[in-house]
Parts: sequence; structure tokens; C-alpha cells
Amino acid sequence: MFDTQQKSTGTGYTTTVTFLVLAFIFIPAALMFSGHYGYVSVSLAVAGSALCVGLAWMNWKKSSQLSMPSIEIQNAGTK
Repeated sequence: MFDTQQKSTGTGYTTTVTFLVLAFIFIPAALMFSGHYGYVSVSLAVAGSALCVGLAWMNWKKSSQLSMPSIEIQNAGTK
């Protein structure tokens, strides 16, 4: 039923999704609820969102590179 050669990715992408939710939901919501729409608040919100998106991208690259060899090994073995 399960191939022993495959490695489980587990929760490798949970951190990526968490960073994206933080960037696109929580930071804008915090800005809206705070009521401060000055240049400093908006700049900090944009910078925080950009930082979270960058961290999500780096984490996604790291997680996908870890899970790719198991796919390549399986495909090479079936040819």
C-alpha cells in the first residue's frame, strides 16, 4: 500500500502557510483595527508583509528541495 522509498513531507509547508497568512491577513487586519493610517504605520505594515512573504518563499524553497529527491529516486527506479 505505501512505498517505503517515499519520504513523508509531513508539515514542511505549515510554516510557509503561516507566514503567508500572517502577511496577507493578520498584518493588514492589525493595521485596519489600529486606526493609524500614517506613513509610518503603513510603511511598517508593508515592510512586515514583505518580510513574511520573503520568509515564506525561502521556507518553501527549502522544503521543496528536501522533498524533491524522494520523487526523483522513485521515478528513476520505475524506468
